[in-house]
Amino acid sequence: MTPAATLPALTNEEVARYSRHLIMPEVGMDGQRKLKAARALCIGAGGLGSPVALYLAAAGVGTIGIVDFDEVDYSNLQRQIIHGTPDVGRSKLASAKSRLNALNPEVEVVTHELALSSQNALALFADYDFVVDGTDNFPTRYLVNDACVLSGKPNVYGSIFRFEGQASVFAAAGGPCYRCMFPEPPPAGLVPSCAEGGVLGILPGVVGTLQATEAVKLILGAGEPLVGRFLLFDALKMRFRELTVRKAPDCPVCGEHPTVTELIDYEQFCGVAPAADAPPAPAAADPAADGAATVEELKRRIDRDDPFLLLDVRETREFEICRIPGSVLIPLGDLPSRLSELKGRDDIIVHCKSGVRSGKAVRLLHEAGYAGARNLAGGILAWIDRIDPTLPKY
Repeated sequence: MTPAATLPALTNEEVARYSRHLIMPEVGMDGQRKLKAARALCIGAGGLGSPVALYLAAAGVGTIGIVDFDEVDYSNLQRQIIHGTPDVGRSKLASAKSRLNALNPEVEVVTHELALSSQNALALFADYDFVVDGTDNFPTRYLVNDACVLSGKPNVYGSIFRFEGQASVFAAAGGPCYRCMFPEPPPAGLVPSCAEGGVLGILPGVVGTLQATEAVKLILGAGEPLVGRFLLFDALKMRFRELTVRKAPDCPVCGEHPTVTELIDYEQFCGVAPAADAPPAPAAADPAADGAATVEELKRRIDRDDPFLLLDVRETREFEICRIPGSVLIPLGDLPSRLSELKGRDDIIVHCKSGVRSGKAVRLLHEAGYAGARNLAGGILAWIDRIDPTLPKY
């Protein structure tokens, strides 16, 4: 953080803007000057990144960096409150920057339109005082943790799923890191993403606000930050619980004899395809190259009334929203125990929402002897985009 002697002065306009801070003994003029000098990096402009960035900007954090490469979609608006309906189709970074500039023009918003990777994380983190993790996947979560430890930057952590949220501060001086608690990720596919399992739209507002609070406390040096404490929030029961997290001497990153001394291939470490954190592949890519079926091929086969099985491995709630005609629903989690229902059927096209879960289902089917099973590239979203736009997209 910036030494007190070199903290920036506040303008008359800033004094008026932050007056409710200035009369608090925990903040005051010096504290607000610390906020103005601080540089925060938000990973993601989504559900968690929205309240984090909004409250950090409102609080007067002088420089807010945001990392993202996505566009605003209608399905984002239920929880990503930094964006509005007119922003659909717009870059999330452009949308977020406009909103933050309107909220507080005194704050500098720096946008980084890229996918965070082991090649760019350390250089990116070097320009900031701390990192706020608003990611929703394990490869990026471990990448953020390791990059924070190696660069000596606190990691203000948050995660959300359905009605449950978590928050902590990792990699602070003398405190544990994320790997002290979770040395290795769960097996790929065991924990569904928010896109697969859903999330209460209000939940990221609660957890993101907790993260913003922890970030401000770190800047001010006030209170008791969530260092060594892991906060669990259950929105259904409206209950908070707290776990103690100790710095692990054998932690592979921050322990006494670390084995991870540079950033690694996190997609391989977490057992997922490298494309999981990358921008979408060009539409011209050929799905047939990896044996996948296209939605155009599926449409022709349906029109010809070919004898094949169209297997939908989404959840029942998704099936109720929209479905491809003639599809049979067996949710991915139920598939291992219901393989007998597919007996005698080898010509199978499997689909989900976007092609990720169905890819897992196809691998399971191949291992079970259904060698003819194929994935539908792009899932039902591709079907809606290119075949039947009358269906609702979620």
